[in-house]
Amino acid sequence: MTPYTHKVQYYETDKMGITHHSNYIRFCEEARIDFMERLGYGYDQMEADGIGSPVVSVKCDYKKSTTFADVIEIAVKVLELTQVKLTLQYTMTVSGKTVCVAESAHCFLNSKGRILRIDKDLPEFYEKLNALT
Repeated sequence: MTPYTHKVQYYETDKMGITHHSNYIRFCEEARIDFMERLGYGYDQMEADGIGSPVVSVKCDYKKSTTFADVIEIAVKVLELTQVKLTLQYTMTVSGKTVCVAESAHCFLNSKGRILRIDKDLPEFYEKLNALT
């Protein structure tokens, strides 16, 4: 899948002129939304189907600073897929150099807040994810 790109905006930088660390989590979310849409099951469709997908954990390892106007390419891959949890990895690069590696784990909930089994309750989506592992 083609990496998602994000151009660092001025407001995303701090007084030292580097991208504030909290923004990388937002960049992951942007890339995840794009990834899900490309798989054919975007968040708008999930919500229309009464399904939520909360973040259950997040990890972010910063390798190199980015600054205003840097174009960050974010490659998303399925790191782990179980019956109830999806873990994605985000590798962020600028000009081919890794600047950040992050992970986020998600479960899927029905409209009553109960955990769904992705393999049973969303079989087509599960198969698309499984093909990427």
